[in-house]
Amino acid sequence: MDEPLPPEGGPNPVKSAGATTGKRKASVLLPAPRKTLGDHIYEQLREQIVHLQLEPGQMIYENEVADSLQVSRTPVREAFRLLANESLIDVLPQRGTRISLISVQKVSEARFVREHLESGAFQFAAREWSEQAAVAYEPKLIDLLERQRAAAEQHDAAGLLTLDETFHETVMRMTGNETLLQIIHQMRAHMNRARFLSLTAIHQMDQIIDEHEQLLDSIRARDETKTASMLADHLRKLDIHLPQLRAEYPHYFCD
Repeated sequence: MDEPLPPEGGPNPVKSAGATTGKRKASVLLPAPRKTLGDHIYEQLREQIVHLQLEPGQMIYENEVADSLQVSRTPVREAFRLLANESLIDVLPQRGTRISLISVQKVSEARFVREHLESGAFQFAAREWSEQAAVAYEPKLIDLLERQRAAAEQHDAAGLLTLDETFHETVMRMTGNETLLQIIHQMRAHMNRARFLSLTAIHQMDQIIDEHEQLLDSIRARDETKTASMLADHLRKLDIHLPQLRAEYPHYFCD
């Protein structure tokens, strides 16, 4: 695995230590690529799709989005291209563009990929947990759990889903593998739409937070086997709820 990535917004404790002691040459950090207007519009639309503010099957038009955001159609077209790459919108010839239905197959595929990739990352976190890791990551993870409880008390499904993602990402950042984070981000949108629906329809917010607390406990105990098993059970909960969700919202789903 690579060097641990710092919790978002924080210094990398490994690189900082190396630069101070002289054991490791400080690396030159290049500035992150600057986001374009199209990137920002993509992120805004993606969030609305994941949180079902833009519903599966709903038509969406470049000119209407451009008018509502008071921008030209060029960045909107770029945002649509990025959404299409994730299969979040469907271009219908002679008709326009539609928010894609929630594909049961894509949800299943995303869960499979997440389970196998995240399992390795969470096991790594448990194996490498140390005083240094506790200082760097534990306050962030505990804060996320507290904010998740607050979101659940307010029945804020969108807020809880965002905090859920951040919890998983924070653990995975311990691997130092930025590619892993990018892959997980790019392929989980279909799964997250179903998870958002599950949060609002089945009311399992407290259960999710309890499982996050148990995952953190198993990581702190450095129990790799238990951590991997708990993570798999955590992610597979959606498989149990999918038939009920599809029965209640048949117009949202496709095979």
